[in-house]
Amino acid sequence: MEVQTLHIFNPEHDIALASNLANFTAPHAGRQLRSDLGFLPVLWADESDAVLVDNVEVAARTCHRLCRKMGKTPCRFVDKSQLAHLDISRVEPWGWDLALRALLKRSGVGEQLLPTDGKLERIRLLSHRRTSARLLPLLQTDGTIGEAYECTTTEQVAALKEQYGQVVVKAPWSSSGRGVRFDENAAWVSSVIARQGSVMVEPYYNKVKDFGMEFESTDQGIRYVGLSLFHTRNGAYTGNILATEQAKRERMGRYVSLDLLDTVSQQVAQQLDLGDYRGPFGIDMMVVRGDDGFLLHPCVEINLRRTMGHVALSLSPDDDEILRVMQISYDNRYKLSVRQML
Repeated sequence: MEVQTLHIFNPEHDIALASNLANFTAPHAGRQLRSDLGFLPVLWADESDAVLVDNVEVAARTCHRLCRKMGKTPCRFVDKSQLAHLDISRVEPWGWDLALRALLKRSGVGEQLLPTDGKLERIRLLSHRRTSARLLPLLQTDGTIGEAYECTTTEQVAALKEQYGQVVVKAPWSSSGRGVRFDENAAWVSSVIARQGSVMVEPYYNKVKDFGMEFESTDQGIRYVGLSLFHTRNGAYTGNILATEQAKRERMGRYVSLDLLDTVSQQVAQQLDLGDYRGPFGIDMMVVRGDDGFLLHPCVEINLRRTMGHVALSLSPDDDEILRVMQISYDNRYKLSVRQML
């Protein structure tokens, strides 16, 4: 069977980067999220593609209603046992890491389709939160705010806490909502530094709104794809607004200048060096309440992989009047739903 692109939803990717092990076993929640929502790539895949899932029948049954509702034509689903028998032209996962490559290699996918050790290490290093800290000052202009520091000792973290009063401490590699502390707990900081070499420290900001910008790195350069207006709960992703770019810009214009947003997206394309990485990525941003109004934090985090913002963009309506919400909920299993926004 010929397959143009094999798509893979591996949401445990960020945790796999932190472990940096080929024989990595994701936590139960990560495995269940992958199993329950493994069909997701069908939303952007072409008919000649295939999506790798744990259970073909369950995936087909789960995505049927969503695809019909959104006018999407499902492509084929395959499981690991079929990979060695497919004629695959390319592989496009949620994100590349050692564990995924090892899984595909064991399942019979040719090495010519898989990234080398060197490329995987470059992806991992670029996925370190220091990349965000290095890009941040290059995006600073009137109307923006944001600082970030890499610390290798608990003393450095304590000094920043003393300077700013309240800080946010982040592990260099961690999944959404995890690996983030709103204090400088010395035991936790020491543990992360021992395992990952450092922690990232930022002043605490009075956040008003989360959002993001989605991009794609191509041979011709970095291309802006669209805005991502999303919701979180306790730091974890819960859903996206599905709307046209114009409708999303109108919403963001209530907080910050649209010219500023355009300037930032252009500067990302010009200033961010991703080497030989090719594929989707997203930058989380936020609107912050300042002394005289709202300010833009232009680079809270870079996600060097596909994001839920990209998923939302694949479902964006053509009509400015249509507003929907894409949500992920959990009730013994993870479910993705799309409903009309009231």
